[in-house]
Amino acid sequence: MDTATTVSLPASERPASGPHLDRPLHPVARWVFLGVLIGALGYAGGSILFDTREVGEGMAMATFAFLGLALLIALGFEFVNGFHDTANAVATVIYTHSLPAPIAVLWSGFFNFLGVMCSSGAVAYAIVTLLPVDLILHVGSSAGFAMIFALLLAAVMWNLATWFVGLPNSSSHALIGSVLGVGLANQLLHGGDGSSGVDWGQAQKVLSALLFSPLVGFVGSLVLLLVMKRLLPNPTFYKQPASDAPPPRGIRATLIATCTAVSFFHGSNDGQKGMGLIMLILIGCAPTAYALNRTMPASQTPAFITTANAAAAAFRAHGGQPGGNVAAARAVLTRALETKKPIATPAYGAIETLAHDVSLRISSYGSLDKVPAAATPNLRNDMYLLQGISQVVTKDKASEKTFSPDQLKAIGAYQKMLEQGTRFIPVWVKIIVAVALGLGTMVGWKRIVVTVGEKIGKSHLTYGMGASAEIVAAFTIMTADLFAAPVSTTHILSSGVAGASVANGSGLQARTIINMVLAWVMTLPAAMLLSGGLYWLLLGVVKFSAG
Repeated sequence: MDTATTVSLPASERPASGPHLDRPLHPVARWVFLGVLIGALGYAGGSILFDTREVGEGMAMATFAFLGLALLIALGFEFVNGFHDTANAVATVIYTHSLPAPIAVLWSGFFNFLGVMCSSGAVAYAIVTLLPVDLILHVGSSAGFAMIFALLLAAVMWNLATWFVGLPNSSSHALIGSVLGVGLANQLLHGGDGSSGVDWGQAQKVLSALLFSPLVGFVGSLVLLLVMKRLLPNPTFYKQPASDAPPPRGIRATLIATCTAVSFFHGSNDGQKGMGLIMLILIGCAPTAYALNRTMPASQTPAFITTANAAAAAFRAHGGQPGGNVAAARAVLTRALETKKPIATPAYGAIETLAHDVSLRISSYGSLDKVPAAATPNLRNDMYLLQGISQVVTKDKASEKTFSPDQLKAIGAYQKMLEQGTRFIPVWVKIIVAVALGLGTMVGWKRIVVTVGEKIGKSHLTYGMGASAEIVAAFTIMTADLFAAPVSTTHILSSGVAGASVANGSGLQARTIINMVLAWVMTLPAAMLLSGGLYWLLLGVVKFSAG
């Protein structure tokens, strides 16, 4: 009678196996997770109470509860963003056995947190500028709140739907689609008036970044892996990992480093998108505390007045006639900012009139932190108008023929001063967004990880494939962050894995690629329809309640 004999092979000779994704969390981890979540929400509530009381702004219980609900939805978007998008960053280290799944997820969550804390806030306001000007100026109105609720709910709903079926969809793509949907709905509700809709110039820049980033991920990873094969011809790098054996030390360090970089830059870029919307919510509910940057010291007031005078002189030199009616000047600039057309000479006088009036008001108060509650919303809106108009002038190529370099420099300096006064993000907002993104990274990541690790290429992810995809993703997101361009971590990294699979000769799984392309193509119109419909529905509810 034959007896079966079991032969134990060395780790390096065992066939490749998938990672262990179903290891249960330690009970203590669940309590830590819950404790951090409750602590972050309590910290946010306490910070709001402290900030509003410090400026003497009373807040009714109903307003506070409404603000809490809005913040929960905004943080919910960042939480879903964490487990939806960041799963792409950990897939490579998990499937190459560089790190066990629980450690990889915790590691990525921590560096997402750091990325948010180190972010500049520039991307946050790049998203905000896509919104209709009239809704930004009146964000505390029923239409303003309907806008914020509609776009956040639409983005969360689409993200959850694609996550449920395991598709690596982009949270950035969904949010921007939601923003555009609200803008178009607002335009239609205003009788087709284009000024009430979308800033299509800014939208084109943002959509271009989202369009080209997956191409950069695919081509960059493909080329990098081919270069690696020439410079590092070790066949171990390009074969399926053997069993549960970790990769060679150098490759393992590279994979962990690139996962760290992608997680960090994902936090620094994607984490900002919710910040801008949270600031709009805070400005709408508590304008005295959050509409102006009250942390700017009084010592900066003289510098602000000086730059305002220099910018006004530049406009005066080209036909600007000061001394007009402030309300009329405000209307002219609002219309100019809504249309985004080149600024004509008649508007120069309006710019100088409003800039002079703003300077007088700030000078009379002494500093932004002394602006009274009743004057805060109007001052913030006027500064927003002047900042937006200054940016239109400095970005317009025709301005180089109209203004001298010194004059453009003066207008640019004034723009930056206005940004410091209105575009700011309190530290506590960064902290709660960082916590939401970091905690989200640790929940629900398995579906996307399996898709990236097993269902894009026809063979198991190799060390070289993982390294090339992560390196390209990290540098692409870092570059986008420097230029304040919102990009999709999901699109860059999943397309990078596809490009690396092609370069490695393993081929692609057609069904997954088709589904990914469909999700990519459908996200924008689906999010637009969802947000536009929700915006119309919420406005209807508000009008019905008021009636």
